Amino acid sequence: MTPRRKIILATTAIACAGLALGAARARDVPKIATGFIAHTLCSETFVSGLDPQRDLTETTDAMPGSGLLTWAMSLQIDRARKDVTVSLFGIGRSHAVYREGLGCTLEHGQGIAGVALPPDDKQPVLLPEIAGPGLVPPQSETLSAALDRAFTEPAQPPYRRTRAIVIMKGGRVIAERYADGIGPQTQLLGFSMTKSVISALSGILVRQGRLKLDGPAPVAAWKNPEDPRHAITVDQLLRHTAGLALGSSLQASLGSVLEPVNTMKYVEDDMAGFAERAPLATAPGTAWNYHDGNTIILSHLIRDAAGGKPADALRFARRELFAPLGMTDVTLQLDASGTIEGAGEMMASARDWARFGQLYLDDGVVGGKRILPEGWVNYSASATPNAWVGIGAGFWTNQGNSFGAKFRIEHGWPRDAFFAKGTIGQYTIVIPSEKLVIVRLGRSPNFPPQADGVFDLVRDVVAATREKGKLAGAN
Repeated sequence: MTPRRKIILATTAIACAGLALGAARARDVPKIATGFIAHTLCSETFVSGLDPQRDLTETTDAMPGSGLLTWAMSLQIDRARKDVTVSLFGIGRSHAVYREGLGCTLEHGQGIAGVALPPDDKQPVLLPEIAGPGLVPPQSETLSAALDRAFTEPAQPPYRRTRAIVIMKGGRVIAERYADGIGPQTQLLGFSMTKSVISALSGILVRQGRLKLDGPAPVAAWKNPEDPRHAITVDQLLRHTAGLALGSSLQASLGSVLEPVNTMKYVEDDMAGFAERAPLATAPGTAWNYHDGNTIILSHLIRDAAGGKPADALRFARRELFAPLGMTDVTLQLDASGTIEGAGEMMASARDWARFGQLYLDDGVVGGKRILPEGWVNYSASATPNAWVGIGAGFWTNQGNSFGAKFRIEHGWPRDAFFAKGTIGQYTIVIPSEKLVIVRLGRSPNFPPQADGVFDLVRDVVAATREKGKLAGAN
């Protein structure tokens, strides 16, 4: 395709957005596209230490249609200042800034809220060590074959681009493998797996009596009983049934830039404020609609309950969740107002994602201490009505009779499996009946569902660990 034709196609796409959505929304389209690229490259260049050109190629290849715009983006990475600037046709400029210990934040011209990184209070780790410092080779030939298949690229696209896999059985790593340039301490973006961490933090607040699942969520903008949003509950925010008119976050493609939820993520300084101002599209509790605004509002509630300041929320997450699990290679990134970007921007090593999964495998208890409320794990994995992809309260689930649950079970997943899922190929899968936690991180298209190879991975790992157990029993 010639450059001239590409310009015509890209300009036409933006013009069509303008006709469909009005001039105000159309103005946001270039900035949303550049904002995603700027933030992702900033995070994975300055936190993960990845090569930015490779990262850009792998990320955009996993998002259908993005090549219509990314070829025309101007990209500047300043390693001295540790920031990334991206523009499209000279407009839609996005600027992501790295801060030590805080990761990257999109800066929209109004500055970024100052955050005092809370000191490490050296709490004891309660989770038994999951592995030694060295790489854990597969503990059987069948496990090795499972990793071989997961990392082998198909002859034709779509490509898997697997970056990291960690397999834990009974609380210990029994196999792990990483792509070149990535290792056990490399922090990688979990994207929407972050939502499951926000669910866990919400659960901790419920256990402490500082947040209630039912009854009106304590959002200041909805405190008027005559406001129809006053009826929204924390449970509905966790299950994406709050009814706010913000569009959908299910897609990772060029078309998704048209959703108002992405204006929230890539144009606004105060994401939660934007989401909380949204009107209702449906009455609370009556319809399921997955979007990032629900979890951003929960992030704001966590910040308020923890003390109100950004550092309070970070301290709370570290003290109550990360430290007991020994999650040290983890970064909670913030929006420009200082609220945790809890919809999709937590970074952690594959081993730390596995530690998080182990908490759920152990029913919310670590080292004899209850972290999550009793029954919270079952609640998290309980099916949400009308959620066709199969989602509970912060986790995707195979419970219930959703299309997604049936599809996964037909493709070899155990019925009791539930998982944190991030776009373009991120998974932390918990299978209680097999005592398994499987973490897979990469850059794969969301569709077709088989593109990331995770169906094969789950089947292979379950079969391999069952076989190993039989051999051990025979001996």
